[in-house]
Amino acid sequence: MDVILIVDMQAGMLDGAPKHDLAGVVTRINALMAMVRGSGGKVVWIRHCGRPGDGFEKGAPGWEFLPELVRAPEDIEVGKALNDAYAGTGLAAVLRDLNPSRVLVCGWATDFCVDSTVRSTVSHGFPAVVAADAHTLSDRPHLEAQEVIRHHNWLWSELIADPPVRVLATADLLAEEAGTP
Repeated sequence: MDVILIVDMQAGMLDGAPKHDLAGVVTRINALMAMVRGSGGKVVWIRHCGRPGDGFEKGAPGWEFLPELVRAPEDIEVGKALNDAYAGTGLAAVLRDLNPSRVLVCGWATDFCVDSTVRSTVSHGFPAVVAADAHTLSDRPHLEAQEVIRHHNWLWSELIADPPVRVLATADLLAEEAGTP
């Protein structure tokens, strides 16, 4: 059974600079969630819970998930207060109970919450798969978003992990699930 982690895809991410290929990322995340649900897997929504007064404060408009993402009643939600979705949360216990064959990771922001979550997935002993084209961020002062994404996709594929982190495009993940080359 697969589990997919949807990291911080909340309305508050729309504040600030535009996010790289956000519409495409949303479409690909929806496709991956449909694949996981269709094969009996679970969708886990990671929700950043900000401090009082910030855009991700519990109950604030920015705290809500993007409405374009397809949610289901059986989905699981985990709130977090730090970049790492495992730090101070019950995510590891949820995944241990589910015993996934692989944990797919996607969402926002590539270089902060997604990166921390990929690394922590590995550190907790779960087989991590990153959807290479289903995470996003804004341009950074020193690098354009596409460069950050390309760098992190390479970095994750080179992490020393057992099993190694797999980094695949959404189309390849969908084809793999369908059993097509």
